[in-house]
Amino acid sequence: MQTAYLNQAGTSWPIPQPVRDAMAAAMTGSPADWSGSFDQAHRVIAEFFHVGDPGRLLLTPGGTSALAVAVADHPWQPGDRVLTSSCEHHALHRPLMKLADRGVRIETVPPAQVGPLDLERLERSLREGGVRLVAMTAASNVTGDLLPVEQIVAHAHAHDTLVLIDAAQTAGWWDLDLPALGADLMAFAGHKGLQGPWGIGGLYVAPHVTMNSPAAACELPVDGGPPACAAMPGYCDTGSVDRIALAGLAAAVDWLREPAQQNRLARARQQAEHLWQVAVNAGATLYGQAEPSRRLPTVAMTSPRQSPSELARALAERGVIASGGLQCTPQMHQTLGTAPDGVLRLSVGVSTTDEEIEWAAEVLDDVLRSPRSLPGQHFSG
Repeated sequence: MQTAYLNQAGTSWPIPQPVRDAMAAAMTGSPADWSGSFDQAHRVIAEFFHVGDPGRLLLTPGGTSALAVAVADHPWQPGDRVLTSSCEHHALHRPLMKLADRGVRIETVPPAQVGPLDLERLERSLREGGVRLVAMTAASNVTGDLLPVEQIVAHAHAHDTLVLIDAAQTAGWWDLDLPALGADLMAFAGHKGLQGPWGIGGLYVAPHVTMNSPAAACELPVDGGPPACAAMPGYCDTGSVDRIALAGLAAAVDWLREPAQQNRLARARQQAEHLWQVAVNAGATLYGQAEPSRRLPTVAMTSPRQSPSELARALAERGVIASGGLQCTPQMHQTLGTAPDGVLRLSVGVSTTDEEIEWAAEVLDDVLRSPRSLPGQHFSG
């Protein structure tokens, strides 16, 4: 059966051949070479993000663990405020919510009339004072909507507030210069736009940011005083790095820098736009900003005839793999008005072909016009 994989916002597939080759080589590499290969791969990944000191880029078991460390190791004080958006994946929302136990207030900045974030509301909240961190995604994993990251950073820094960006959806789609962007903390996952495997992600900590790392990196207290802890988390805090996944991610970012991949986002957006128009013509309700340049190549929809899970099941029966449900982002669906069933999400990837899109569009049109109802099936991510 012909297959079109359109759940790229969840996990990229297929893994590029150079990535598979690098992982296979790492699997049989001599332990004598492990340290050197780690350092080399670490440098490659840091250079991809324009990070001059690889020591500021902590490799983690994934984007979720990177966000958990970024939130947990921040030097919180009771009464601190955190500003976030309604677009957050559970990977960021959950550790933020747990801060309430430490006396921290979590406040959600609502969307604008057009767009995922009201910048004027953000500015007003910052002016009220007491905001220690702005923690937001760079793009919704439901609709693909891009948040105005540069403006978010500028507003926060004008009020001496640090910014944590969840770049799980955006990393890999374009040249992301972290020092130039100005984000103080940035987390990413290797298995999405970066074209790497599962099991690896990272946390960038800007040189001026001081964390409150756990005791594994602390010195013994002097004269009964508090222990002196490291200013940045390390591998005692996050766990061992998967060497196989690391080799794959380093090969993936090298592959993304090849000339053939320079127009990857423009190509994917054209493909996603074709799916968007097919859905509109078939009577679906579309979510997210209509202008393709304001979102990633993701199309989110609902149908009056079938639930999102039923649509995903019907597509999968004919070989089109999509995501039907909440995409691990229940707050976003409350905002969109799509709770509790969520949306059908189709997301295009770097390797998606025009032929796959043409065939998937035909199947999508037929499924959206069908009145049938099937048992639900959820795809997460």
